Amino acid sequence: MGRIRTAIGLMSGTSLDGIDVALMRTDGEGTVERGPTMGVAYDPVFRKRLQAALETAKAIGRRDERPGDLAAVERELTLRHAEAVRAFLDENGLTAAAVDVIGFHGQTVLHRPDQALTVQLGDGALLAREAGIDVVYDMRANDMAEGGQGAPLIPVYHAALARNLPADCAFPVVFVNIGGISNLTYVGADGAIVAFDSGPGNTLIDQWVEAQAGIPFDQGGMIASEGRVVASLAARYLDHPFFTATVRRSLDRNDFLPPAGGDATLEDGARTLAHVTAAAILTSAGHLPQPPRTYVVCGGGRLNRIIMADLADLAGGQGARVMAAEEAGLDGDSMEAEAWAYLAVRSLEGLPLTFPGTTGVKAAVTGGVVAKRRG
Repeated sequence: MGRIRTAIGLMSGTSLDGIDVALMRTDGEGTVERGPTMGVAYDPVFRKRLQAALETAKAIGRRDERPGDLAAVERELTLRHAEAVRAFLDENGLTAAAVDVIGFHGQTVLHRPDQALTVQLGDGALLAREAGIDVVYDMRANDMAEGGQGAPLIPVYHAALARNLPADCAFPVVFVNIGGISNLTYVGADGAIVAFDSGPGNTLIDQWVEAQAGIPFDQGGMIASEGRVVASLAARYLDHPFFTATVRRSLDRNDFLPPAGGDATLEDGARTLAHVTAAAILTSAGHLPQPPRTYVVCGGGRLNRIIMADLADLAGGQGARVMAAEEAGLDGDSMEAEAWAYLAVRSLEGLPLTFPGTTGVKAAVTGGVVAKRRG
């Protein structure tokens, strides 16, 4: 057993909505003591800059390239993370000296697993200097160098959480993260882990309602609740070859494009895309070793009641139960940030972050780059 460290995890996800901060004490293995959390929303101007950065990043051919204004965006993003850490410490009466390490995800702007290319904006050395805390960052690159997809990285944390789920959570358990892209982590009764991206999460819905109504997201599924599923539009997404491919692969947010303006009304488009999100999860679950008995849902998508209702209906038809993370005693907003804290400690201990069953990497490998708070 490694020594127990205090770690902060920082996550800025594909939804581009802000920074999640979480504290935990862990040895990177079975000891997981979850602490306070905090969310810091991006202002609309910076969110627009990140959206533009996704377009600029399409020109990247090597992961160290920063065309256009990406270097400036990376610096601002990093400084915003440093400010989030300072605010979090102040809010919880902590000092930087009380924290051993920060797990820093950064902002993914390009993910092309077939080309072994993934880019997360975020300057780990700058964050370490600004926060006064050692930082572990760039945790996906080594997995790709060893033949993996670079995602998902969270499954090893899900497996740790699964050990302490309520007794009524029947195995196999599947953790579902509905962020910009949705992903699944299967944990068998024997502890076996299988994980992969399952399809579009909130990204298509967000892009649709922003394009049609200038609204950044469909809060609680309110817009979708006024619409109906357009079967032909849903089929267009669910017939994508991603869902039938025998080899699971990691997705980029641009792998599924939003509908065209004339495809549906605002409400019908939101309703259809909510259904697609739920149906994609169940369709992808067909690639798991055994049918799930319990789905534990985290990420922003669990707050969309239409997605959750569709997911419950579809899973119920297969004899499975769906619950939000909070029903299982977990925090559905901060789980990814918690995972990055956990992964940072695993990295310091030299423990594997990814496995053949999670990213397709040739053998279990560790990863991450350490930036010291001084020097």
